Amino acid sequence: MTVKRVGMVVHGGHPEAVAAAGTVREWSMEHGIACKDIDVWDDGDRRSAHEEVAAAGDPDLVVTLGGDGTFLRGARLAAAADALVLGVDLGRVGFLTEVPMTDVRSALDAVYEGRLDVEERMLLTMRASRRLEIPADIEALIRYGRGPLLPPTSVRPDCESGGEWGVPLDVTALNDVVLEKLARDRQISVGVYISGRLLASYSADALLVATPTGSTAYSFAAGGSVVSPRAEVLVFTPVAPHMTFNRSVVAAPDEPVGLRILERSGRAAVSVDGQVRGVIGPGDWIGVYASPRKLRAVRLGPMDFYGRLRERMNLTDAPAAVADGTPAPLWPVSSPPPGDLAHLAMPEGPVARP
Repeated sequence: MTVKRVGMVVHGGHPEAVAAAGTVREWSMEHGIACKDIDVWDDGDRRSAHEEVAAAGDPDLVVTLGGDGTFLRGARLAAAADALVLGVDLGRVGFLTEVPMTDVRSALDAVYEGRLDVEERMLLTMRASRRLEIPADIEALIRYGRGPLLPPTSVRPDCESGGEWGVPLDVTALNDVVLEKLARDRQISVGVYISGRLLASYSADALLVATPTGSTAYSFAAGGSVVSPRAEVLVFTPVAPHMTFNRSVVAAPDEPVGLRILERSGRAAVSVDGQVRGVIGPGDWIGVYASPRKLRAVRLGPMDFYGRLRERMNLTDAPAAVADGTPAPLWPVSSPPPGDLAHLAMPEGPVARP
């Protein structure tokens, strides 16, 4: 592909990431490509994604150097600019990054020479009964232990706004949108709607809506389903619900999930990909749905999601199963698949035993 401008999001707290950033700058200079550092944590006050990519010269490739958290920040910028994003890995348990730090130069060469696949990932956006704001009386509490807050949410100018359909917010989530309690001793009470129909009223510590990408993040920690990142679904998961029904619900991509705070509930914080974006109270609501935009992530080879799941989650075999034998490869790909399997996603080489 033609790369004219590169933007970098760097985890400045890790020397390996800083060193890799130097490699990206050297590579860009050698190829006559503009390169701008857009590490938002060094700016003091936070800016919106559109402001950040504008300051970086509207890059067509965003390179993230760090773990999954760094990738999420870069993904927010890439989605705003409709740019490709390449994740260079420093993390330990992440699923999002593509290449190790030591391979950053060869990865950039592959992108420059067109030896890449572009994987589209589902994103979430939302409407709300009103614009999200963080009240001054709790801003210090929310900011404790975090970096600078993002600016208040803005309204999407390309959408009809107001009335019973609420306000379309200019936010993008690659992982999840979370509604969580503010008071330690009190759960929030929330009516949950799918496709406009009431599913149930929950009393819980938090309620979250995740993408398939985010199914291995907070949703997984809360007991939610693991979903292939190639799927197109919304995963609703309650966190510590005080009720019998505590399962995740997997909705179709055209089925929005609405969350309305009940009239005698406490206030709740709204987080988007781990970033607190506002606080809402009784009677307020948010509606989370699939964004018309997709994240375009660079892949330099097939992603073994299930192998990575086994490795990163340290999945172990049941002792009783181990006593009963070792699983042989299923459908080893030493020859082309038969016609009825040709349309399926299969490994591209010999499958090793676990």
